Amino acid sequence: MVDGAACIWAKLFAENLKPTTDYWLLTMSWTCGIIGLPNAGKTTIFNALTAGHAEVASYPFSTIAPNTGVVPVPDPRLTELGRLLKPQKLTFATIEFVDVAGLIEGASQGEGLGNQFLAAIREVDLLVHVVRCFAAGSCPHPLVGLDPKRDVEVVETELLLSDLEIIGRQRLKAEKAAKAGDKAATAALAVLLKVEEGLNRGQWARDLGLSAQELGYLQATPLLTLKPCLFVANLSEEEFHDGPHYTGMKQLAAARSAPVVPILGDLEVELQDFPPEERREFLQGLGLEEPGIYRLVRESQRLLELVTFYTIAGVEVRAWHVPAGTPAPQAAGRVHSDMEKGFIRAEVMRLDDLTRLGSPARVREAGRLHSEGREYLVQDGDILLFRFQR
Repeated sequence: MVDGAACIWAKLFAENLKPTTDYWLLTMSWTCGIIGLPNAGKTTIFNALTAGHAEVASYPFSTIAPNTGVVPVPDPRLTELGRLLKPQKLTFATIEFVDVAGLIEGASQGEGLGNQFLAAIREVDLLVHVVRCFAAGSCPHPLVGLDPKRDVEVVETELLLSDLEIIGRQRLKAEKAAKAGDKAATAALAVLLKVEEGLNRGQWARDLGLSAQELGYLQATPLLTLKPCLFVANLSEEEFHDGPHYTGMKQLAAARSAPVVPILGDLEVELQDFPPEERREFLQGLGLEEPGIYRLVRESQRLLELVTFYTIAGVEVRAWHVPAGTPAPQAAGRVHSDMEKGFIRAEVMRLDDLTRLGSPARVREAGRLHSEGREYLVQDGDILLFRFQR
């Protein structure tokens, strides 16, 4: 089934494609959790992303149960493939966004909806931290005054404290097993102590320079501070052009080596109902080439370190995501588990070769189609045909 978000995003990404083209979306496994203080505009951003209608209210905890939406990733290359090949189906790769209850000071100790909030985001792959950079009397701030830096620090402190609690429990278990002579537990204990010391210094686990082997010992410990994070500055039009709060947010994000995406949350929700040309003119009037939510989705894809490959099968051209460095058999498994089990080889052409030469047949004639075996690592922009034994 195609939801409202799919319809709207497909129109935005694929304008001028063949009118009879159908657009279908498949839920993928990469999930972004939208976090922040109450009344920061998290649900507004979620609605802008998903063309949804989740409740937006001016009081804390209007979001109780998490809102979930699947969002297509803007992909001009796929759009170009659609123009070139005119398939009946054009399928964008997708990322899932989860909007959870606002986090307040003391959440790690169960204040507000803290325990529910923290449980909901432990399994996501990326944190999208929405920070309020607008003043509005009709939407009171949960703390005194508008101070994005303080707001960020409140949320980050609660994530650190929550991870310290989990690490502490894991450490006690590892200490007990290590005393009994468990060598694996002894190795894991060293890693847990290293992370615990870093968290106590205020360092996120992801910034501790952990090796792949050390990270392996944390696989069963879903630490929030191990996750990549990007900031969304939720702005008013007054703040958009280098207002003091947005300027401060850019400085804070730079200090954390994290991207910050400026979004006019309320405006972007309203723009969903504009005809494409009016939407484009309105954004150009603000000095914008595209909606901020487009950049948010792309930044999420980049931080998740995903590459995009494409398949052409019958009436469908489709984009797929896999982590960078994925071998061809595992990429085939994204399409269908049977393809991974029976993998023989992958026939590979580059998207730029196809767009330059005009058809798969011409790519083959030009000698630009090549076969790769099990060790081939899928590259961004590959067009793959998987040969497998049924």
